[in-house]
Amino acid sequence: MKKKLATGLTMLMTAVSSVAVFGQAQRPPAVPLIANDPYFSVWSMADTLNSQPTKHWTGKQQDLTSLVRIDGKAFTLMGAASDALPAAKQVSLTVLPTRSIYVFEEAGVQITLTFMTPLLPDDLVVMSRPITYVTWSAKSTSDTAHDVAVYLDADALLAVNKPDQVVTTAAGTAGGLTTLKVGTVEQPVLEARGDDQRIDWGYFYIASTSKAATIVPADAGRGAFAKNQMLQPMHTANPSPASDAEVLATTFDLGKVAATPVAAHAILAYDDNPGSIRYFNSDIKGYWTKDGATFADLLQTAEKEYASLNERCEKFDTELVADLKKLGGESYVQIGVLAYRQSLAAQKICADANGQPLSFSKENFSNGCCATVDVLYPASPLMMAFSPNLLKASLRPLMDYSSSPRWKHDSAPHDLGTYPHATGQVYGGGDSDSGMPVEETGNMLCMMAALAKIEGNADFSKPYWPTLTKWANYLKANGFDPGNQLTTDDFAGHIARNTNLSAKAIMGVASYAYLADLLGKPEVAKEYTATAKAAALEWMKKSDQGDHYGLVFGDKGKGTWSQKYNLVWDKIFGWNIFPQEVYDKEWAFYNTKFNNFGLPLDSRRTYTKADWEMWTATLSDKKEDFQKMSDALARWTNETPVRVPFGDWHETVTPKKEGFQARSVIGGVFIPILRDPEMWKKYASRDTAKLDNWAVTDFRGPATKVIVAAADTAAATWQYTFEKPGDDWFQPSFDAKGWKTGKSGFGTRGTPAARVGTEWNGEDVWLRRDVTLPAEKLSDPRLWMHHDEEAEVYINGVLAARPKGFTAEYVTVKINKNGLAALKPGKNSIAVHCHQTIAGQYVDVGIVDLVPVSAKK
Repeated sequence: MKKKLATGLTMLMTAVSSVAVFGQAQRPPAVPLIANDPYFSVWSMADTLNSQPTKHWTGKQQDLTSLVRIDGKAFTLMGAASDALPAAKQVSLTVLPTRSIYVFEEAGVQITLTFMTPLLPDDLVVMSRPITYVTWSAKSTSDTAHDVAVYLDADALLAVNKPDQVVTTAAGTAGGLTTLKVGTVEQPVLEARGDDQRIDWGYFYIASTSKAATIVPADAGRGAFAKNQMLQPMHTANPSPASDAEVLATTFDLGKVAATPVAAHAILAYDDNPGSIRYFNSDIKGYWTKDGATFADLLQTAEKEYASLNERCEKFDTELVADLKKLGGESYVQIGVLAYRQSLAAQKICADANGQPLSFSKENFSNGCCATVDVLYPASPLMMAFSPNLLKASLRPLMDYSSSPRWKHDSAPHDLGTYPHATGQVYGGGDSDSGMPVEETGNMLCMMAALAKIEGNADFSKPYWPTLTKWANYLKANGFDPGNQLTTDDFAGHIARNTNLSAKAIMGVASYAYLADLLGKPEVAKEYTATAKAAALEWMKKSDQGDHYGLVFGDKGKGTWSQKYNLVWDKIFGWNIFPQEVYDKEWAFYNTKFNNFGLPLDSRRTYTKADWEMWTATLSDKKEDFQKMSDALARWTNETPVRVPFGDWHETVTPKKEGFQARSVIGGVFIPILRDPEMWKKYASRDTAKLDNWAVTDFRGPATKVIVAAADTAAATWQYTFEKPGDDWFQPSFDAKGWKTGKSGFGTRGTPAARVGTEWNGEDVWLRRDVTLPAEKLSDPRLWMHHDEEAEVYINGVLAARPKGFTAEYVTVKINKNGLAALKPGKNSIAVHCHQTIAGQYVDVGIVDLVPVSAKK
């Protein structure tokens, strides 16, 4: 076994050596360790892996700890070192597209610790596996052999949203693997949704061939390893809060280590079954389950394929690093290797009812939306370059929704829900036009055209032709001189007559013309191409500022400027909708506006967007322009003091990060590959899987019969207080005579979809009211709630629901079995507590009876 592992290690060390010089030059703001999906995502946010605990991308602690024992002396490799377990000296870090490689030297031994997430773009099944490998290797740096052992433990925080959630642990086997797992007792499958959330259903696993694996208190396990004592066998522990729970611990004895490397590895995995995404009326699972594989099957397959996947990742990393360097030098390599895993790990690939892939991004550190179009758009160049099938899997749910009777607008939607619920748009208030209709419509048309260019045909677009035609006509009527609305850069606020948004509309119309030509509609293609070209000439005239083009059309555009990143499709496709003078003039002007850390987004502020910077760089035909942009962005990643995953919105005068982190949009930095036809074809052509026969989705929402009205139907009077009441405040017998009365809902105006009757702008609010239920039996009673943020609801003194996160609209919330038992005909008491931490806030509660989709006509 060791001989086989050592062979794999030799390949690994060869790859490290080939990029060692590059690795020493980079200081990432954060390093991906586990990078699988929006929930299974753990990072090191420090210069050294052993100076602080590991964290989820949201910044919440999720501890992974690794130790090494050399000749009886223990050192910390990962996690916060201590006096008893001092830090091993970290001598290098290399971040590659699929791997992060740390090298330590201590007591005459070199230890390499590698985290590999095989996000291989030509294999969606492997990419969808919730698996990351951690590999230790050791070799002597002296003439002496050393006794070496390594240790890994994982904290229960990896399986909860909040530290006080109660967990249970278990040991088991999967074939020849020893497995350790931890998960919540409650298992609230797919209940939590929103931005600052971690998964609290399913189970985190450590799996390995080690027999020295157990579940043990953290101090006891680490202490025993440091003293070269056997870890005590697992004892059955009572369920406990995650913050107090035992850890999953595994050790590997590497034996006498000389000059030849000796290695061992473990599998870190997360089983989120029975549901990964709620897709309208179905809960769907990871794409890796499409052929019926169980989680035990997955673990055994992952172990069997370890060596081959290691080889494939090494080959992919080496090739991509070389190509990135060819395109933009060392600075572009730094940007690309940081962006690759982060972008892919901000989405989840699932299987529909026919086993076809559907992918859903999460709008990380923004608003938590699911499958946001203006997040997919900047992220899409990574998929276009490496995995056209992943782009199809991302576009399919949006195109089906847009073409269904559920979507009633001539423009494209903004999103499909709040992650992990893809149940219909929430941004802007339900199924409304998105608040950025020109933006999203242009985005969708450009992405559909790019997919067709990759494949050399528009077969994917053909079933959606009526929808695409509707969108093209919408842009013709509304896009060339846009009204006051949001763009992808919605943090900058509404803006009217935006020239860059107009450019997107023109590109959208040109995209439609391109698709028409591929579908054998030459007259349509000719007409819409002419329309786009005429609009481009008008655009130049109306936005001309002499030596550049303005931020907006008209008098308000005088003295303004902006990056015109949306024009990049004209360059990629070679349409020549805009003459070369536009690009030359803009870039000559941009060169006068650079700051130390990049080019500002526009003349209003000094901040910028990393993804758009690389799109703007791609507009130029001069390598020195691209290099200037790439160097500035790499400088920012190396010098920003904010240690979080790659932030795409940052300052250019200082290395400050603005908002956003860990978002998929950073995949947009790969757009230069699309201007290199040979390189683009090389990578995209490897994605050879033939996808078809996607399942038909029922987009109808369940019907709801109002039993107790909420404020969206009819405001009600509640008793309320902002001061913490007595412990029995939720009991029907509680005396609330000192409480105030007010109309629902409770919150701040401007919170999405809120109907504020009573202002609440503090941290907490407590509510009570009595309601009357009908005598007839209800088929499926649910709470009808809007909560921002977390709430708890009591019915007749019984905890009936504890919805997590926040919503951006009224939604149904399941009542637990105790709450259902407490409901009765006639008078019932409802008591609600809601807690708020940041941004908008609102709470309101009613009761509805749910009519299943199957019962609707």
